[in-house]
Amino acid sequence: MFGKEFQRKFALTEQGVHNTKMGTFWTVIVNLVVMGGMGILYLMMNGFIGTLTEGKPLPGVLTILLLVLGFLILSFFTHLQQYKATYGLVYREVKNVRISLAERLRKLPLGYFGKRDLADLTETIMGDVNRLEHVWSHCLGYLYGSYISTAIIAVMLFAYNWKLAIACLWGVPAAFLLLFGSRKMSARNSEITKAAAVQVSDGIQETLENIREIRATNQEDRFLKALNDKIDHHESRMIHTELTNGIFVNAASVIMRLGVATTILTGTGMILSGEISFMVLFMFLLVITRVYAPFDQALALIAEMFLSQVSADRLMEIHDAKTAEGSESFSPEGHDIVFENVGFAYDNEQVLRGVSFTAKEGEVTALVGPSGSGKSTCARLTARLWDIDSGTIRVGGVNIAKIDPEMLLTDYSMVFQDVVLFDDTVMENIRLGKHGASDEEVLAAAKAANCDEFVEKLPQGYATPIGENGAKLSGGERQRISIARALLKNAPIVLLDEATASLDVENETKVQGALSRLLAGKTVLVIAHRMRTVEAADKIVVLKDGKVAEEGNPEELSAKEDGIFHHMTELQAASAGWAL
Repeated sequence: MFGKEFQRKFALTEQGVHNTKMGTFWTVIVNLVVMGGMGILYLMMNGFIGTLTEGKPLPGVLTILLLVLGFLILSFFTHLQQYKATYGLVYREVKNVRISLAERLRKLPLGYFGKRDLADLTETIMGDVNRLEHVWSHCLGYLYGSYISTAIIAVMLFAYNWKLAIACLWGVPAAFLLLFGSRKMSARNSEITKAAAVQVSDGIQETLENIREIRATNQEDRFLKALNDKIDHHESRMIHTELTNGIFVNAASVIMRLGVATTILTGTGMILSGEISFMVLFMFLLVITRVYAPFDQALALIAEMFLSQVSADRLMEIHDAKTAEGSESFSPEGHDIVFENVGFAYDNEQVLRGVSFTAKEGEVTALVGPSGSGKSTCARLTARLWDIDSGTIRVGGVNIAKIDPEMLLTDYSMVFQDVVLFDDTVMENIRLGKHGASDEEVLAAAKAANCDEFVEKLPQGYATPIGENGAKLSGGERQRISIARALLKNAPIVLLDEATASLDVENETKVQGALSRLLAGKTVLVIAHRMRTVEAADKIVVLKDGKVAEEGNPEELSAKEDGIFHHMTELQAASAGWAL
């Protein structure tokens, strides 16, 4: 019952399966103890009827009080254990589930995140885990415990009187058959509702991220209307899903309750024919109240479990995704970067085809070429943010596909055009470059990156919060913080993705000065869109259509009048006058 298929079906950990087993066990005990309470009531009623009809003495008051007291104590203890085994254990387990999800996401290659949007992942980690949390704590143990305890009680009832047992219990399997028959419809409705919820999250995120552009173009009404439409659609889907499930759940409950009528009719006929006494019918009616009680809630729980399958599948999709793993040891002989016949594709769209080149240690190697030629892809593959499909990438003679990405990245510093900063102080944003760096080290890196000039004007200097993603800073200031991080890390390999492309001339000059200090003696791979960026490069690799079209130093490539680099240089000189 609780094997690997069950574990996967409900996205449970090993501990989660153990929790479900414990919850099931104590639910069975609780249901049997409560049924024992019905037995005490039956004994009291039987004694009272015996006194009225046959003049038998009433049961002793002390005996009854002791039975009731024993029942209350036992009921309290078993209910407490059931609570601990379901809610208590599960709530602690949910923390571990979220941590394991975060760890899994941390180990996934960057390519995975290119296929899933942020709102969808957030919905999985928060919304789907919340839904499954309720299933784990309120449904699984309770439902499977009800199955087992009802089966035990059913065996006893059939052994006592099979006719009344059938009249009493036939509604239970009929009700569950109705619910299981609606399973595909419920799952489909849940998928559509979940997709609508993700659309709402996407719409809210998109609106917040682009609020300045929306206001600048006077598009508030259009975006708000689109967002309202998404919210209305999600609301209508939720109503439709819950209404559909409610109809099936209530219909199943009505069918199950028909067992009361059939028990009374069957029992009355058997009393009239002399097959049973009134007390036997009374006993069965008492049993019905306890057999049906757990399943009243169980019917709703089954419907919720059907809906949870979509959430479980989304969690398992993350766990099934292939992680980027490798050796924890990385000891290269130098830091030359060598591409050997590298091929790579995004979702079956080939981007690189047999790319081979070498970026030598102590030199600046620039990757240039038309948009979409594979420049940024090469840089990301160099840092194993994606894994290549064919060929080999070596750093210092070591195949990076065999090295754990986190270990590999200890030798890399990256400065990209799009800088990511956190809502923290200038000091702490720079300190991200080296965990545990002292204030003196951070300040030295900041000074080398020319950060002093603008930090001195901030109200609290390096202790000034800079807002979400550095909202309080200019583009050049944010870029210099990024360079300070890289200087602090002082890694032997530096990847630059057109770090100065969006800056004005004054800021570009300041950032270039900081970069010159960062790049000294390192293996540098530069992604260049503007030809003036690569004038001082030691080597240029020209990519076109995912292949290496040209290689050489700037002078050699400029001299090839029919070459791609020469053509790009002339185009940019003519259109921008070298003043981009």
